[in-house]
Amino acid sequence: MDETPPVPASSLARHPFLRGLRGHHLERLATAAHRVTAPDRHRFFDEGGRADRFWLVETGRVGVDAHVPGRGLVVVETLGRDAVLGWSWLFPPFQWRFGARALAPVRAVEFDARLVRTLCADDPELGHELTRRFAEVMLDRLQATRMRLMDVYTHPGRIRPGETLWPDR
Repeated sequence: MDETPPVPASSLARHPFLRGLRGHHLERLATAAHRVTAPDRHRFFDEGGRADRFWLVETGRVGVDAHVPGRGLVVVETLGRDAVLGWSWLFPPFQWRFGARALAPVRAVEFDARLVRTLCADDPELGHELTRRFAEVMLDRLQATRMRLMDVYTHPGRIRPGETLWPDR
């Protein structure tokens, strides 16, 4: 994955996930951020690996996957522009609960999660705001996953190994 210079706070402010965050919080987050590009099929992380980063997707598509017994890796969510990738960095033991792979070339802002956790510990207001925003993302994804899993169990023979459980969102 290619890395570029640091990201200015003004650029972070334009991403929907961080929109409306106070200026001084954006300045602090910018110290932990840089832009990255990833080619098609790039593996961002694997289930069980150390969760030490997260991304704000600017362009491209990322498939979030899980190992399904008898089927192998199955894409359970497709993320695109303006999405947030990764929240396992928030909770001990800081291990990925899923895996993720680029389904098309990706440009994203990558954050050093250990540094972000330190910034949040130093500034509880920032920590609360980020936790609240990630909780909203997690709630939306949990509900979407629930609906999709109901579809999988209703139509068990429809998905083959390596196939996506549902169309892009």
